[in-house]
Order: sequence, then structure tokens, then C-alpha cells
Amino acid sequence: MKASLILLLIGLAVAQAQFKWLKDKAKFAKDAALGSYDMARAYKDMRDANFKNSDKYFHARGNYDAARRGKGGAWAARVISNAREAVQTRGSGRGAADSRADQAANRWGRNGGKPNRYRPKGLPRKY
Repeated sequence: MKASLILLLIGLAVAQAQFKWLKDKAKFAKDAALGSYDMARAYKDMRDANFKNSDKYFHARGNYDAARRGKGGAWAARVISNAREAVQTRGSGRGAADSRADQAANRWGRNGGKPNRYRPKGLPRKY
């Protein structure tokens, strides 16, 4: 009887640990999905605004919003930003200096820096 009670308690402890692990992974996945949404929203807003010199602001804002979701959001922001810069560096003709500046804005936002550091004067309030 004692042995079966001990085994039951050990089984419950293991199940609890597994549940926590699963819950943490589910939160990471949810944060990553919502962070991806934040990045897409910032890109859409940048396209809609079509405002001169606002690129860095939207880079910082998308990364900032995504990273505030948690580790999954920060991961999604980093992956999306790096992929976007890899594609743009090769195909846009804007050059390495512009890509480095974009990545600096990405890191600023991802690390909790306020995106308004890059906000150009005159950008409508809705952004």
C-alpha cells in the first residue's frame, strides 16, 4: 500500500512537470504567432502610411510590439527581421548601410526601446 502511494505521488509530480513544460511551449507558440501578427501589422501600417523616412520607425515598432508578447514574440521578430533584411539586401539595391540601420532599429525595438526614437516629424498620429 505504501509503495503504491509513493508511486502515485511520483507519477503526479512527473505529470505536473510535463504539464508545465507543455504549457510553456504552448505559450511560446502563441506569443510567436501574435508577434508575427504584430510584425505584419507594422509592415501594413508602413505601406499604408507611405511616409518619407518612416521605415526605421516601423521596424522598431513591429519589433517592440512583438517582443512585448514574450520570448516567442521576440523570437518571431528576430526571425522575420533577419529574413526580411536578407532578402532586401540582395534584391532592393538599398545597400548594406541601410540594412545595418534597419537592423539597429529592429534591435532597439526588440530590446524594449521606444519606437518613437525613430518617428519622423509629421507622421500621422494613428501610427
